[in-house]
Amino acid sequence: MPLSSVRQKGLNEVLAAPVRGLASLIKTPAATARKAVTLTCAAALVLPVLISPAHAQRKLPLVRDAEVEGLLRDYAKPIFRVAGIGSSEPTIILVNDKTFNAFVPDSRRMFINIGVILEAETPGEVIGVLAHETGHIAGRHLVRMRAAASNAQIMSVIAMILGAGAAAAGAASGSGSATSGGAAAIVGAGSLGQRSFLAYRRSEEAAADRAALRYLDQTGQSARGLLRNFQRMAEQQIFSKQFADPYAISHPMAQDRFNGLLREAQESKYFEKPEDYVLQHRHDMAKAKLFAFTSHPSATLRAYPRKDKSLPAQYARAIAAMQSRGKGAVGEIDKLIRQHPTNPYFHELKGQALLEGGDPKNAIAPFRRALSIRPNETQFMVWLGYALVASDNPANLAEAESVLKRAIQRDSNSGTAYAQLAIAHGRQGERAEADLATAKGLMVRGEFEAAKRYAARAQKSLNRGSAAWLQADDIVAYKPPSVPGQRR
Repeated sequence: MPLSSVRQKGLNEVLAAPVRGLASLIKTPAATARKAVTLTCAAALVLPVLISPAHAQRKLPLVRDAEVEGLLRDYAKPIFRVAGIGSSEPTIILVNDKTFNAFVPDSRRMFINIGVILEAETPGEVIGVLAHETGHIAGRHLVRMRAAASNAQIMSVIAMILGAGAAAAGAASGSGSATSGGAAAIVGAGSLGQRSFLAYRRSEEAAADRAALRYLDQTGQSARGLLRNFQRMAEQQIFSKQFADPYAISHPMAQDRFNGLLREAQESKYFEKPEDYVLQHRHDMAKAKLFAFTSHPSATLRAYPRKDKSLPAQYARAIAAMQSRGKGAVGEIDKLIRQHPTNPYFHELKGQALLEGGDPKNAIAPFRRALSIRPNETQFMVWLGYALVASDNPANLAEAESVLKRAIQRDSNSGTAYAQLAIAHGRQGERAEADLATAKGLMVRGEFEAAKRYAARAQKSLNRGSAAWLQADDIVAYKPPSVPGQRR
């Protein structure tokens, strides 16, 4: 769902292992968030199988947007192919954080902060980030990282990682005592094991950098964007470098990374290759969209003033009008549609403006139009189902149920789809089915105990041994992953 339809979910949803009947239910995160929340992701990056449920409850704000996700997939597809992971492409997940950062917790998921797109001027800069993270996956660094952590005094490393998480949580909540407590945990971690592990991490970062350079050359793309990323980071580090202990950081200094790649990058025959015009346009549109959805309307109008007649600027201003609940928002979006009637995301935006403006009945048509242009876009299905349910017309409930089930079959991680499906079932008098849909939605959001209660209630009215009963039974029996030695 686009950025203004938002919820927050815990890291448990990202890291929890599927149970037998829920293999298609818990795969990748699917919610969105209104506000960026500072969160240290070192734990997810370094030791994804050693996170306790207590730490997993911290919220990682995620974003769903069909347009941006599609662009990132198109960026990544050739990189994944030459890296040898094209047959099992990791899911790219957007994090609602405006810092320039990305990470991979395992071989199946790649998290990209929206700040990567917001700061990048060209597609090549974003592609450079994707290529680097792909280097970690293809190099199986995450598997070896866990072994390295074990060899480098595992309990010391865990203490360091969880301490960093506590510090971030304290900072986000404004709790000075929590922040200082987390910092103390980091300082108190065993120094020898910590430095040994971080040195290992630095070597893996260097390997991922070189892999990224190789992937870009093999796909006929310039490495200028990758180098620009290191230049940006170097500029940010310039004032802190004199105080930094190179043996106490997990990544090589950005200037060193830039220097290490520059000569080889310049030797590529593709180094001076210009950016693809179509991708540049799509990048500019995605950037404008993300900026407008995550900024105050007045900030959007300053960044994209009315004298700017470009399509990205018009897009941003239309979103700003919708964000400010202005009556002219639909008119601004209609101007975009008249210019590009087959752009499905303009129709989606119109439907969203109408739905959030309290007119779900008239939101149905633009969502139908978006789906007719891109029939397999799951998020359009969810939007349409949402509008059909919200129209409060009993005649629309059967169609709403059908389209929402189709969406869930394609993407079983949409809490919104499950919530609306539950309403559709409930209004049709299907109480047990409504409870089961609610339970599945709660599982997606990581609210396991509440999910168990709804699943248990659904079981009482379902035929024992039926597919629905077995799904409810799986939820009732589900146990979150635990840390070895953790008290339960």
